[in-house]
Amino acid sequence: MKSSLVRFSKPLLLLVFVCLTFVSCDAIDEILTLTTLTEAVAIIGAASGSDLTGIAMFMQEGDAITVFIEIEGVSPGLHAVHIHETGDCSAPDGSSADGHWNPTDAPHGKWGVGEFHLGDLGNIEVDEDGIGTFELTTNLWEIGTGSDLDIVGKGIIVHAGADDFTSQPSGNAGARIGCGVIELIK
Repeated sequence: MKSSLVRFSKPLLLLVFVCLTFVSCDAIDEILTLTTLTEAVAIIGAASGSDLTGIAMFMQEGDAITVFIEIEGVSPGLHAVHIHETGDCSAPDGSSADGHWNPTDAPHGKWGVGEFHLGDLGNIEVDEDGIGTFELTTNLWEIGTGSDLDIVGKGIIVHAGADDFTSQPSGNAGARIGCGVIELIK
């Protein structure tokens, strides 16, 4: 599988390599200062006893922000992915990330169809090797502005099951099996 990571900046790829090579990312602040692009990243770790690992990368070009998510160590099939209110993965089950990020106070739904939370990303298709990728481009978010639409400081959650796009308030996607904190790359 050829990764789509090559489209992102070299400093971001260096950050990914360092964080995936070492269990601890204590030096992440020093690495984050290597780039001047408007980017953000979340290293996704296991929750609820899963083996999931992954990364979510956000890159802004003009008014558009593209998120690229890659996960592995997950059962084949569809797994919901959402942005959650709080960038806190301290709870073993990911519950410390709180509910879906919903600054527009809309009902849960499917991205781009009717009403939806700005954190309702959708489902990642995971192949038989346990690897899945997801990509979305939007002008509905901001990076590093501090506004209500800013994704920095929020959480990324991967769920055990698929989002049904109708059940309120979260799509009935099951346990939180992955959690990451979205951090600004300075």
